[in-house]
Amino acid sequence: MFLVSKLSFKSKLWLFLVLIFFLLFFSSVKANQLSVTDGDTIRIGDERIRFSGIDAPEIKQTCIHQKLEFNCGEFSKNLLIEKIADQEVNCIRESNDQYGRTLAECFVGKESLSSYLVREGYAFAYRKYSNKFVADEEYAKKNSNGMWSMEFILPWEYRRQK
Repeated sequence: MFLVSKLSFKSKLWLFLVLIFFLLFFSSVKANQLSVTDGDTIRIGDERIRFSGIDAPEIKQTCIHQKLEFNCGEFSKNLLIEKIADQEVNCIRESNDQYGRTLAECFVGKESLSSYLVREGYAFAYRKYSNKFVADEEYAKKNSNGMWSMEFILPWEYRRQK
C-alpha cells in the first residue's frame, strides 16, 4: 500500500499542486445541484458560469419563425435544461469575465454543451473572444438549424440595441 507519508516533500508539494489545480479548474456536479440561467449561463451554488466562446440569445429575445414571433431566448435556455436533464455536468474553468462570472466549457459526458447549443442553432460562435465553435456554427447555418431557419438578431447586436 502506498502511503502519502512516505513521499518526499517535493512529491507531496507536487501532489498538492495537482490537487489544487484540479479543484480550481474542474468541477463535476449533478443536474440537481445547478440551475440554468439562460442558454449560455449556469449557476452552481453561488458561482455563475458563463460558457466561453459562445453567445446565446438573451432570455427575452424573440425571433420570427414562419411569420410568428418566437421566444428564442427562452427556447435556448430550455434546450440546455433538457440536454442536461439528470446528468452529471463537468466544467473546465478558464478565467473570469468583466462581470465576475467564471468562464468555462462545460460537458455532459464527453459532449461540450457549447458545441451542442451552437450546432443546434440556439447559440453562436462568439468570434470576438474565440474561434473554437465556428465550425459548429457553420454546420448549423448550412443545415438551417434552430435560429438559422428564422429571422433573428445576433445576441451581441440585440444587447447593443437595448
